[in-house]
Amino acid sequence: MVSRAPGLVPAVFLDRDGVIVVPDIRDRRSYAPRRLADFRIYPEAAASLLRLKRAGFLLAVVTNQPDVANGLVPRSEVEAMHEIMSRELCLDAIRACFHAQGDHCECRKPKPGMILELAGKLGIELEDSFMVGDRASDVEAGRAAGCATIFIDRGYAEPAPTAPDYIVHSIAQAADAIIGVRSTLQESS
Repeated sequence: MVSRAPGLVPAVFLDRDGVIVVPDIRDRRSYAPRRLADFRIYPEAAASLLRLKRAGFLLAVVTNQPDVANGLVPRSEVEAMHEIMSRELCLDAIRACFHAQGDHCECRKPKPGMILELAGKLGIELEDSFMVGDRASDVEAGRAAGCATIFIDRGYAEPAPTAPDYIVHSIAQAADAIIGVRSTLQESS
């Protein structure tokens, strides 16, 4: 285990849709819910995140929400969804990129901008942290930030990421993997 700089803490960065929020699946493709009425958190998400929190991790959602820039959903609707997540889940931060893919911003995954911003703001040790996502862009962002990466394979009809550190099928399995890795590292140090 890399020795942590004084005061820095590990974190788990989480994509939103397909990780803790049930996406709209059409033709084996994942889409963010566009209406508050369709917004649902996976049943195992709250307990899984609580386990991670009790294991000593800060928890931060980092999510691309281009439907706002593309005019498909009002930003206020997405912010209302995030208010629900803040109330129901033990999250320390939620960051969203509302830019369209063609905007070439620094925050949109696969770029690590949201992760790096939160690391600086919250005092996060990236080398001891994890990025959990259901798409290649999540894994690429985590890798670019220096985090271990966990891919939740939902069987989408899109290319899987290249060489994530771990492959699981749910947020509960991701929490098991993270806690297992942390326990192993603590025992060996």
